[in-house]
Amino acid sequence: MELLTYPFMQRALLAAVLVGVTAPAVGIYLVQRRQALMGDGIGHVAMTGVGLGFLLSWSPVWMATLVSVLGAVLMELIRWYGRTRGDIALAMLFYGGMAGGVMLINLAPGGSNANLTSYLFGSLSTVSESDVTAICVLAAFVVLVTLGLRRQLFAVSQDEEFARVTGLPVRALNLLTAVTAAVTVTVAMRVVGLLLVSALMVVPVAAAQQLSRSFAATFAIAVAIGVSVTIGGTVTSYYQDVPPGATIVLLTIGAFGLLTALAAPLARRRARALAAAQPAGDPAECAIPASRGAGDEAGV
Repeated sequence: MELLTYPFMQRALLAAVLVGVTAPAVGIYLVQRRQALMGDGIGHVAMTGVGLGFLLSWSPVWMATLVSVLGAVLMELIRWYGRTRGDIALAMLFYGGMAGGVMLINLAPGGSNANLTSYLFGSLSTVSESDVTAICVLAAFVVLVTLGLRRQLFAVSQDEEFARVTGLPVRALNLLTAVTAAVTVTVAMRVVGLLLVSALMVVPVAAAQQLSRSFAATFAIAVAIGVSVTIGGTVTSYYQDVPPGATIVLLTIGAFGLLTALAAPLARRRARALAAAQPAGDPAECAIPASRGAGDEAGV
């Protein structure tokens, strides 16, 4: 393929694959915790890190990672202790992060709002070798956490009280989830953009839930969708000269629509198969449900 002869496209495709793996891998826990918009909030905070990176002439990716992690920890602390005014505090954190990023980048030597565009919406041509190195390191951390601690993270995401009773360090695992989400946002910002990364963390999981009956299957399908749409969006962006982040998100939504359309007939076929296998003398209320959803712990 012609596009593989260009170094910048090789870097962009590698970054796209890593983003396609990491975003749904973290997103599945956020969806289970009903924190689907957490990635969007972290993206706002990460803008301050990008602006600070330009101001201090340091890597915007690494600085955004540091600021995002601090912001994610603060979000968790607000969730624990800010029961009455937590939503207001979070709103101030999100909007303050966005405003801080704009202000800092304009204070940087030679900086302007134009410098933020590639971080807000993604850019193929600006993914440098240092960006790829940072993305690889951060993506490895995300994969290790989401796979190595999947049983513990699943338990906490499903029921914090039950997980606490069983002896799991719930607060530590919640903090780790928040930190991993923050790292994922900075992994994805060069490809998808800070304003769109939350969609890639949530929509592939929602699409996978249309077909799957277990947590493990949902995880695998969501990652497969993530990798497919990031590669597809990157290639489309190269040939059609369209924004990569927007293209990837639209492809993800299209995948969700397609799988939703396929889910209904598949569910009916499964229900008929279960009904046919049900002994004639069994009461209807004893029938096994046709689908148990993505939270089936047996599939972890």
